[in-house]
Amino acid sequence: MKKKINLFERFSNWATTATGSSAAFIVAALVVLVWAISGPVFNYSETWQLVINTGTTIVTFLMVFLIQKSQNKDSKAIHLKLNELLASHEGTSNRIVDIENLTEKELDELHRFYARISALAEKEDDITRTHSIDAAEENQRRKSGSHKPKP
Repeated sequence: MKKKINLFERFSNWATTATGSSAAFIVAALVVLVWAISGPVFNYSETWQLVINTGTTIVTFLMVFLIQKSQNKDSKAIHLKLNELLASHEGTSNRIVDIENLTEKELDELHRFYARISALAEKEDDITRTHSIDAAEENQRRKSGSHKPKP
């Protein structure tokens, strides 16, 4: 499943790793320290201030896109891993796979369903037992004596 990674992808992976390192922080701190120490040499001029402002603005601008790319990739990988876990486990609801494409309103509705599961789970004697929404509701009806399967 491994395929050739394009140049930007390789650069992005390298830059994300490099800029998130301790060495990168130390280099950035040293740049600021050298800039601050050089203040008296340049009489704290507007040009001296402009150098750090321009430099940090450019780095920040570029890093926003790099960080976003990294976050998108990580998020996609996490979603795929969670989807695999959901799809492979017999007791889970496959309705949850690919929910990141739902609207905010639909996600709020799912949140309410899981709040109901939580409320039902609090009534359980066995706190380690888990179930899907349907199984939780059916189990609760069975326990309360009104065992009428949901249509």
